[in-house]
Amino acid sequence: MDLPRPESALIPRPRELRLRPGRFRLDATTRLRVTPGTEPAAALLRSYLAPATGLRLEHADDGTVVLVLDAASGLGEEGYGLTVDAHGVLLRAARPAGLLRGVQTIRQLLPHQVLSGRPQRTVRWELPAVDITDVPRHTWRGAMLDVARHFQPASYLRRYVDLLALHKLNVLQLHLTDDQGWRMPVAAYPRLTEVGGWRAESMAGPAGSDRFDGRPHGGSYTRAELAGLVVYAADRGVTVLPEIGMPGHVRAALAAHPELGNDPGRRLDVWTRWGVCENVLGVGENVLDFFRTVLDEVMDVFPSPYLHIGGDECPTAEWENSPAARARASREGLGGPRELHGWFLARIADHVLRAGRRPVAWAETGVTLPVECTVMSWREPAHAWAAARRGQDVVHADHRTTYLDYARGRGPLEPPAQPGPVVDLPTVYGLDLTPAESDPRLRARILGAQGQLWTEFVTTPEHIEYLSFPRLCALAERVWHPTADWRDFRARLAGHRLRLDALGVPHAAPPRPPARTAV
Repeated sequence: MDLPRPESALIPRPRELRLRPGRFRLDATTRLRVTPGTEPAAALLRSYLAPATGLRLEHADDGTVVLVLDAASGLGEEGYGLTVDAHGVLLRAARPAGLLRGVQTIRQLLPHQVLSGRPQRTVRWELPAVDITDVPRHTWRGAMLDVARHFQPASYLRRYVDLLALHKLNVLQLHLTDDQGWRMPVAAYPRLTEVGGWRAESMAGPAGSDRFDGRPHGGSYTRAELAGLVVYAADRGVTVLPEIGMPGHVRAALAAHPELGNDPGRRLDVWTRWGVCENVLGVGENVLDFFRTVLDEVMDVFPSPYLHIGGDECPTAEWENSPAARARASREGLGGPRELHGWFLARIADHVLRAGRRPVAWAETGVTLPVECTVMSWREPAHAWAAARRGQDVVHADHRTTYLDYARGRGPLEPPAQPGPVVDLPTVYGLDLTPAESDPRLRARILGAQGQLWTEFVTTPEHIEYLSFPRLCALAERVWHPTADWRDFRARLAGHRLRLDALGVPHAAPPRPPARTAV
């Protein structure tokens, strides 16, 4: 069987690609010429290629694979140029991040066996002769992984980072806290993980079900694990964005610290159900100070310029029934307890801004979030455009096109029936980030888009990857390349699936998940 040529199966599609005659062969004599500032990209290229090829790719002043930073190239923060002919390879970029994107293109241009992580002694390691100039359409190209509902070890998060980097996705949002678990270590408050990190059992069906699995579930990360993940991801051009949700989705925190709630004398367990929990944070200064301390520790571990503070699905019944909350609303001049939601987020956003970071929050309705927040709009695209008109930066997260926990179609590995629609591959590829108005100011507010994988019904790495791919391939292309061509994408994806196979990614609903290999 004739295999697709790698250059005809690049995901995402480069902005400009021109094929040239000839091929460049990598062998034991191949050397890298590493110029100033390109050392991280050279190290990454070596680490990716060595396991399968056995090539050391050592530095030499006359090396035939050349990496260059050229600030005058006009390629921007993440763009790159790649030229391959029979005599050598030139990878150039204006910034180090661009070199990292080019390294991923080199990986994809090599035979797919290079991704297997195992020695391949019969493969000829050749690159096709090409001229590529490539610049991303959007700066935010992300994926969110919920590790609060079902915990995943740090070792797996590294694998997931590599899968994102292969597709030139550059943000991994970690959903670290929720009603069902708290995974972020906070030295000042160890009970958050000691108590909040564990639940007695998990609901075995959709929200409202009366079936439970009877098995305790939990886990948390160490500070060293998360700091190591941040470095590992940065080496691959991926920023790890932490999310600490509030003032709703906090049942795990309330189980550990009842004094944070609206009824401090009440004892709660870590929630074992799915859905929206009625318990929310109180609005006293002690609560704000507690979470300022939490966020200070989070920002000390995660250098991301952004910090996600949650913000959605916050029932207000507890505030409406609380004399202390009603009094707070009155003192602050609010129209009632319902307005405490925006008030609370504004106080937290102000703390994040004072620390030199930018707050991000979910937008589930048309209600205005604090203007300082970058808006992650998940319920209606109209909310995203409304936020952009208000002058807020926006990341598209529409559940109908980016929720990867929604079923891909029919099959035994699909999540249980739930209110969300089927989000198949063409639906994700149909993601539209173009505003109805031709206003360049509006376009400038759209940072990009992000796929979301909530894990109520997703417990294993294999299931995470089945639901992520190839849908993340489609999202990656739509936020990288300025034009859509479904037929062309589908043809290239057929060849790209060989790469997913080499990586052990269960992308096609196999009878049983294949063994995973190192990325």
